Amino acid sequence: MQDTSDTQGMASKDAAPTGTQTLLRGLGVVQAVAAGARDLKEIARLIGTTRSTTHRLASCLVEERYLRVLPQVGYLLGPKLIELGFQAREEVPLAILARPFLDELSALTGDTVHLAVRDGDEVLYLHKNPGRNGPEMRSRVGHRMPLARTGIGKALLLDSAESEWLRLYQVSLPDVARNPLWPAHQEQSWEQIRQRMIEYVQGGYAFDLEDNEPSIRCVAAPIRDASKHIVAGISIASTVPYMPLEKMTELVPLIKETAARLSAELGG
Repeated sequence: MQDTSDTQGMASKDAAPTGTQTLLRGLGVVQAVAAGARDLKEIARLIGTTRSTTHRLASCLVEERYLRVLPQVGYLLGPKLIELGFQAREEVPLAILARPFLDELSALTGDTVHLAVRDGDEVLYLHKNPGRNGPEMRSRVGHRMPLARTGIGKALLLDSAESEWLRLYQVSLPDVARNPLWPAHQEQSWEQIRQRMIEYVQGGYAFDLEDNEPSIRCVAAPIRDASKHIVAGISIASTVPYMPLEKMTELVPLIKETAARLSAELGG
């Protein structure tokens, strides 16, 4: 039995003007191939067209490089889509694309929300929505902080090797030593940091438990692009009175869901 939504979709396509119908069918071919269809029979089944119509559409898409055909494999997405994908990604700056998602988190939580990327061994902040809860945080757009010390930095490192975690932990130690406000008893050992990172990798999020600055805590998650690589991170941060551990745990599903939606905008 054909799915009702599919039937309605086909009905709307059939009702469309001829040129529009052809365009929609062509896009349907591309989407079918993206979904794993490799031959004309399967593509035709998915989009509801005859084999001859499907062959004509697919041949045109191959000629225009939107699809390619490999012997003993079948139809695959073509190089033109790769070119357009990279162009689409470059045309919309990440900070602009992320703004609605960050505003939504701000409205829901009342806490400070950040967007950041990795820049060498540091976090580079691209956007900040100041929070309504507690005092203003010292982070700002263009500000840099150690990767291994911030929640958003740890989120950016979830795919990195343990050797990279260790290197960045060691690099960050002098910064902590120079901070006169840092309580010596709060410094964690490498093994403690390592164990936390393993838990973060498994959970797909990261915490800052006053690792970088006394009384500041945050919950963070990574943003991935179409290659599935981590390209940025977002975080929700506040001071300890407004960010107890129970609240941090409750925020994990929210920030992961927001990160997933933003990743989808990047093709992730």
